[in-house]
Amino acid sequence: MEATSNTTELLFVATSDISARAKGRAMLMSDYSPKSSLGWVPANLGIGALGHIAPGSAFGSSGDLRLRPDPTSLSTIKTPMHTVNIVLADLVEPDGKEWSSCMRTFLKRAVNDLADYGLRATVAFEHEFMDTSQSTEHHPFSLRDFRRAEPIGTQLMNIAKEAGLEPETWLPEYGKHQFEMTLRPADPVTAADRAIVLRELIHDVFEQAERNVSFSPLVSPDSVGNGVHVHFGLTDLMGKPVCFDPTQPGRLSKKAAQFAAGIIKYAPAFSALCAPLTISYKRLVPNNWSTARVYLGLNNREALLRIPSTNELYGRDPAPQLHFEYRASDIGANPWLLIGSILRAGMQGLHEQLPPEPVIEGELDLDGEHKDFAQLPHSLPAALTELSENEIVKSWFSQEFLSTFLAIKRDECEALQGLSLAQQCEVYSRVY
Repeated sequence: MEATSNTTELLFVATSDISARAKGRAMLMSDYSPKSSLGWVPANLGIGALGHIAPGSAFGSSGDLRLRPDPTSLSTIKTPMHTVNIVLADLVEPDGKEWSSCMRTFLKRAVNDLADYGLRATVAFEHEFMDTSQSTEHHPFSLRDFRRAEPIGTQLMNIAKEAGLEPETWLPEYGKHQFEMTLRPADPVTAADRAIVLRELIHDVFEQAERNVSFSPLVSPDSVGNGVHVHFGLTDLMGKPVCFDPTQPGRLSKKAAQFAAGIIKYAPAFSALCAPLTISYKRLVPNNWSTARVYLGLNNREALLRIPSTNELYGRDPAPQLHFEYRASDIGANPWLLIGSILRAGMQGLHEQLPPEPVIEGELDLDGEHKDFAQLPHSLPAALTELSENEIVKSWFSQEFLSTFLAIKRDECEALQGLSLAQQCEVYSRVY
């Protein structure tokens, strides 16, 4: 979307931090040009979800960075009460060199490295969240709950469309006063940028209607969980689908199967990057439609990695549709970091030429046939240990970034350690 000069409007130049909080600085829209940049501070990376710089962060009081806007990410959000212009930015050194701890750059590097394998990815996000201000009777997926949310749903879809976010669906979900909004597939960086903006848009529209929402993985100990599901597919560099092979299990080609095998193998080690809150692992349990075990499942919503059904009505071709859904992530995960980690794990599967994982059809038998399937860590501290001990996953990041990530999350664990699960849910419900 092209910028238009308007002296009455501001442009918010945004980044997203380790805790997936959008932040940045604003300038006059009339002052913006393709060569604009704003100052930033490395120490800001050390601010965690609870709002303070974590002890042990790699960055202190010295140093400077620049927020360098990417004009292709510019969007104008026109809500009923105000207009906000947002552009996503890379964090760079004052001389323009890449900053080794910029998560947007981390994703862009992963995309470039994927191209070395002759592949491109398309990505789509699904966001689940709760309207925590409602107390009326709820029925899953019902027209009544859709109507009760009006005109919010219509506003969200139209505002997102006008902003270029390419919304796809809006629906009342299974959980009490839970909703889901999905976006159409895009290249990885664009998809992550849009996810960052969409979260802010949803909060804005609900708040303007004097209603509150939370994307927290659990808003209470007994609530249905909120996930951030990542759909992704692979093509060659010319855009030809490469995942589909009808002769193989799950109809997965050899390349797609190896890519999936890398994600399955390294998922426990990078789970702290995708499910980074102390309550994340209370959602990732059996019989919760999240991630019961680490496996590749054919259209099973308890799989870590799901192969969704293809729509073959009216003769539609399944080949360009076949893709994966990663289901073990939530709102605490930075979208750039989340997608970049999934791509890195998949590429590792290609590099190691891993054998295909079994494609599980039907329900899991956790008392019998599938009882020995690998599990994700059972807690955030355990996930941090897995991350810190895996040399492959650690190699994806600079030492400064990794030590800061671990410092933030260990500080978060310590701060919430004495709280009950209900109290932790309350904390994260306010944050997210």
